[in-house]
Amino acid sequence: MTNSTLADRRTDIRNVVIIAHVDHGKTTLVDCLLRQSGQFRDAELKGDCILDSNDLERERGITILSKNIAIPYRDVKINLIDTPGHADFGGEVERVMTMADGCLVLVDAAEGPMPQTRYVLEKALAAGVKPIIVVNKIDRPDARSHEALDEALELLADLGGEHQLDSVAYVYASAREGFATTDPDQPNNDMRPLLDLLVDHLPGPEIDAEAPLRMLVTTLDWSEYVGRIAVGRIQSGQIRAGQTIDLHQKGGPVKQKIAGLYVFDNLGRAKTEVASAGDIVAIEGFENVEIGDTVSAVDANNPFDRPAVDEPTLEMVFAVNSSPMAGREGKYVTTRQIKARLEKELERNVALRVELIPGTESYAVKGRGVLHLAILIETMRREGYELSVGKPRVINRDIDGKPHEPFESLRVEVPTDAMGPVMELVGLRRGTLEEMKQRGDYSLLRFTIPSRGLIGLRTRLLNATRGTAQIHHRFDSYRPVEPEVPRRANGVLISMVSGKTMPFALFALQDRSDLFVGPGVETYEGMIVGENARDNDMNVNPCREKKLTNMRASGSDENVILKPPRDMSLEAALEYIEDDELVEVTPESIRLRKILLKESDRRRNSRK
Repeated sequence: MTNSTLADRRTDIRNVVIIAHVDHGKTTLVDCLLRQSGQFRDAELKGDCILDSNDLERERGITILSKNIAIPYRDVKINLIDTPGHADFGGEVERVMTMADGCLVLVDAAEGPMPQTRYVLEKALAAGVKPIIVVNKIDRPDARSHEALDEALELLADLGGEHQLDSVAYVYASAREGFATTDPDQPNNDMRPLLDLLVDHLPGPEIDAEAPLRMLVTTLDWSEYVGRIAVGRIQSGQIRAGQTIDLHQKGGPVKQKIAGLYVFDNLGRAKTEVASAGDIVAIEGFENVEIGDTVSAVDANNPFDRPAVDEPTLEMVFAVNSSPMAGREGKYVTTRQIKARLEKELERNVALRVELIPGTESYAVKGRGVLHLAILIETMRREGYELSVGKPRVINRDIDGKPHEPFESLRVEVPTDAMGPVMELVGLRRGTLEEMKQRGDYSLLRFTIPSRGLIGLRTRLLNATRGTAQIHHRFDSYRPVEPEVPRRANGVLISMVSGKTMPFALFALQDRSDLFVGPGVETYEGMIVGENARDNDMNVNPCREKKLTNMRASGSDENVILKPPRDMSLEAALEYIEDDELVEVTPESIRLRKILLKESDRRRNSRK
């Protein structure tokens, strides 16, 4: 599109993306704006985190999928786009950024800008989006609102936004208490200062009403009744319900008819007959539409370049569940069903890659991090899928003929008296200390570490600091491959029989191991039932019963008291396993197992 003057902007719309680090209060801020907009009855806004409608989002307290809502204020329609704050879901942020002209950069008043704040702000500035800085949580007892604002402005300058420093707008807020103010020492009682900033300071969308229709598909939605729904912002021209258009796909343009046209209205969508440049719309009726396709007027031949998304850094092998318990708990258990589900995920998850491993019926699934892929696995198991998943591996690249591996910037906030174990553990994983700061009783440590050194590190850091460490990381760059990172220090206990675990057998094992199963759990040969205290694997019989006799003697009958088994979450299990192990995922269970179930097969393989 040609460069537009200020006169070529719409004044009745603001398209705004909300970006921040995880847990800095994006969704709570949106809740507050919705409640104070006066557009909803109390019954429509039940609970907290209204936009986190996905079960996984509510359970984990994080945003996974970006979502759109519209709030009317001062005769202006404010389209708000909520984005994920976790670096693993950066693909969601990258593609929706093209729909916005302004962004709310949310910064925690105590923590200041964090690694993900830098990542998303960098993407926003690259897309030409104008920022407003919101210092949130100023009601925290440890808030340092002015310092947090200064740090956010420094970050803006570091990322090439120096030209915006003179005119950048900012506001202090407490989304939980429901107010925004220009002076943190003088709180008020509503969010109007922030809404006024959105209307007065951010530009409306650039338009070219005379040019032919042009729109980039940035998000896909799904309906059981009409199939795929394409969502994007109209860059130029007009679009009408029932109109025939060209849909520019990877193979070239295809003529399609618009069956339904919607604009975003409050928490939902409203049907419309016509929409103009600057509007964010949802379109029904397209077959096989994909993210990155261009909707244009017939024969206009003006497609956008398909958006580039950062490449994945981690891969796992997905295969059918081949354990003796396969098919007992799941509804979808075949390779064909898993393949179809992964292909469906590719349609909307732009940062994901799926490849068939030659000579096998397994798939290499590549993503941005363990959490990115764990959310996919968790979603699949809740839908009724059974599968086996291998150890996460980083994806290396050849640069100038030499192998390079991904490195990440790791930030750890920990009480100063617990700093020693953090330095030791990260150092063992080839981490290099880049920066150290003091904030009260806490130390802020920033490391550069190979991505493979992060696998399994979070659990160890939390155990070593008694759960007091706050850990954040984001992709930094590719660098020459480092020497080997130490593997898991302990071996595992492997069941040598099939059957139900018995308290008598587990009692005998618990002194020299950390058990993963309790009594009465069904096991099979080759299943991992615990962690050995030593560095070697040990074959055990967790199903052994006590031999009963008709004699009774005082003192010979021990009272069996078992320690609670270690409860493994899906992410913890994926980070725990080694190359010769798998995580068996079913709708009801997460089990660890060896790839080769029989002890004789494992011995034969080790001799090779």
